[in-house]
Amino acid sequence: MEKLYTLKTVLSNLASEIKKQDFLVYFRKVSIVDINETVFTLGVVSTFMRDNLEARFQQQILAAIQKDYPTIEKLEIIVDKEIDNPSNIYSIDGVGFYKDTNKKSKKGVTNHNDPISMEQKTNANERYSLQNFIVGSDNQLAFSAAEAVSRNPGKSYNPLYIYGDVGLGKTHLLQGIGNEVIKKFREKRVAYTTADKYITEYVTAVKKRNVERLRQKYRDIDVLIIDDVQFLAKKEQTQNELYNIFNLLYDDSKQIVISGDRAPKELTELEPRLRSRFEWGITVDIGRPDYETRLAIIQEKAREKEFLIPQDVAEFVAANVTENVRELEGVLNQMIAEYELTSMTPTLSGVAEKLKKLSYTTDILGQTKKQPKTMIRSYEDIIDSVSKHFGIEKEGILGENRKKEFMIPRQVAMYLLKTKMNYTYERIGNIFSGRNHAAVLYSCNKLEKILKSDKTLLNEVNVIREGIGL
Repeated sequence: MEKLYTLKTVLSNLASEIKKQDFLVYFRKVSIVDINETVFTLGVVSTFMRDNLEARFQQQILAAIQKDYPTIEKLEIIVDKEIDNPSNIYSIDGVGFYKDTNKKSKKGVTNHNDPISMEQKTNANERYSLQNFIVGSDNQLAFSAAEAVSRNPGKSYNPLYIYGDVGLGKTHLLQGIGNEVIKKFREKRVAYTTADKYITEYVTAVKKRNVERLRQKYRDIDVLIIDDVQFLAKKEQTQNELYNIFNLLYDDSKQIVISGDRAPKELTELEPRLRSRFEWGITVDIGRPDYETRLAIIQEKAREKEFLIPQDVAEFVAANVTENVRELEGVLNQMIAEYELTSMTPTLSGVAEKLKKLSYTTDILGQTKKQPKTMIRSYEDIIDSVSKHFGIEKEGILGENRKKEFMIPRQVAMYLLKTKMNYTYERIGNIFSGRNHAAVLYSCNKLEKILKSDKTLLNEVNVIREGIGL
């Protein structure tokens, strides 16, 4: 019986039976160890994973197996840390899983997939991979572009520019690309750096009069990854050097991946010719994760740290810590530290109190589970809510009619997208019939001024916000 085919079949059966976030978190690292006539043995990489699968999914896994293998009567789950091998990954719907456990690394033989060798080659942290990146509606396009680039560096989407607010996963994706390229293409030379480090490197090279050596270093790179490019602002000589390196790499079909906190057009303190280069390929943004994605993230982070977080606590944190991934991880680390110091398992009331002390506004859930309030999934939710509140068609809000009955709702929608969803002016303009940056900026500023004096309209905006959980 072919193990890989069998594992894909079982996991495909499971994927339609359990929640997506559970599937993402608990079935990432599984492998078939043995199959006989009546017993099916799965391998996982830790006792934490084994205990969770046995406690929560034993019957569902067995049922999924029996759909195609009716003679199986028993499921066994054992710990086998050696299956945690990046070279053994395949995927189902973009989620990475592990093949059978037959492929072991031989002692004394260098494995090009080894995390240490990857980190030495790329300067990227090996814990960041595309396989452990949680994909949601607000980062799907960025993730897909990252996957495409890692499969065909220099051929798909060059350059790739990813932008978004802090703590949303840009660094994870960039370093994941670097690590993925090294795994797939042993001969590729990959360099990950931040804008700050690049500036320091350039200044040092100038002082030591060996700028030409620095240039040659980057010219020899096959995949250049630069994080937080906005910090190049006002560094004219460094920008000029990067401009020249960019042109050389691009002309030689070498892959360039860049991240920033804003779209290229909004990086007004960078040289126009450099900004224009950033737009030559594909520009994608990462928005704030929705509730389901935040829940999957905190469960995955807990799994990585082998910390058992109660489901109601995980749901409560996901519903109330809404800004970014770093904040979610920070709250989780607080819970872990408290558990290590006191041996007390996190409780709903305890975590609620902790969040209030950290200046979070939380819903009062008491001791009972409660569904989180409506969470925003996309800009369409805001457009729908504004449309319903003012009693006008969505087309009127999105269109170009300048009558007052359409202007105010349109400005309200733009204002909420900018101030509460952190959309860029360019992205908002694209949503509203291709308006330019200046027109959206004017609308948002004008509404902000109106709200300072018009308390009735301010109240209406607050009602819309409350209704959609902003």
